[in-house]
Amino acid sequence: MSTKTAVVTGAGSGIGRAVSHRLADDGYRVIAVGRTEAKLQETMKGYSGGGKIEAFALDVSDRKNVNQFVAEIAKWEPITVLVNNAGVNTKKRTLEDLSAEEWDRQVSINLTGVYNITAAVLPVMRVNGGGLIINVSSIAAVRPSKLAGAAYSASKAGVSAFSSVISQEESKHGIRCTAVCPGEVDTPILDERPEPITEERRAVILKPEDVAAAVAFLVSLPARAHVPELVIKPTAHLWQ
Repeated sequence: MSTKTAVVTGAGSGIGRAVSHRLADDGYRVIAVGRTEAKLQETMKGYSGGGKIEAFALDVSDRKNVNQFVAEIAKWEPITVLVNNAGVNTKKRTLEDLSAEEWDRQVSINLTGVYNITAAVLPVMRVNGGGLIINVSSIAAVRPSKLAGAAYSASKAGVSAFSSVISQEESKHGIRCTAVCPGEVDTPILDERPEPITEERRAVILKPEDVAAAVAFLVSLPARAHVPELVIKPTAHLWQ
């Protein structure tokens, strides 16, 4: 494949933006996907490297539009890497406060959105003889917590389980899938915390570039090497 194409969802800010920049630096033609056109333009304007980033406004929970988008991209060149990063949370996270509508919103974006674009991309990767899918899950999938909330924890646990099944089913087609489970990352989603996070805490948690470096490592591995799950956390946070 002369051209390497990576599709990155949730690319308008945070981890998605950092991953888009990093993969563009590493020689990928990056298709940056997000719901908000203005944020995608900021992702493109903020890139000063020599790579190529293109932006496409898309809601991953809209299955019809996702299928049309993937079909159009696949006409141009093979999709070699898919990074499913789009995700949301809310300030009202306890089951006492969580509405049914908010539960549905998180599941539709965090989990069903991953299914939608993965299901569209898999046939393309099968035809092309392989590919890599990286699903940005969460440490909340490994250790569910009330801090992350029931809806977020459950949806991200679903992402991790989905990732495992993809690997089991698709290895015969040369397709690998990794669930990346970050701990706290200094991204805009922190603004949705029930309690504001302090500047002292922000100083010691992960930066989006740290997760992007982990993604770049996974992408750099040869096709014979597969990492099923990668947990990355701030050094300052204990892991016992």
